[in-house]
Amino acid sequence: MTMMTTLIMIFIIISNIFMLISMLISKKSFLDREKCSPFECGFDPKSIARIPFSLHFFLIAVIFLIFDVEIALIFPIITTFKMVNFFSWFKISFFFIAILLLGLYHEWNQNMLNWST
Repeated sequence: MTMMTTLIMIFIIISNIFMLISMLISKKSFLDREKCSPFECGFDPKSIARIPFSLHFFLIAVIFLIFDVEIALIFPIITTFKMVNFFSWFKISFFFIAILLLGLYHEWNQNMLNWST
């Protein structure tokens, strides 16, 4: 065997030993059902499926996702500033940001940004 294969085998053995030790030492409790649950929104997935769900919580999550995706779409606009014609870049950027601001105004006007209503 070469020196490199020996080192790789030693690293694999050491990492497996560390994983085994961490599994033995860890304080994982099997009694806590919420931590083992695949859902993170606070309801019990093993209970009745017809419980009422907060529609406002869902709408806040959708608003967050929409604005998160829009931020990801703004970054390429910034990076193409020096590559394209300024007038067309300004028109497209202004149109996109105007749509964002109109959507934000609509959400604010409908009181969807207030959590306690």
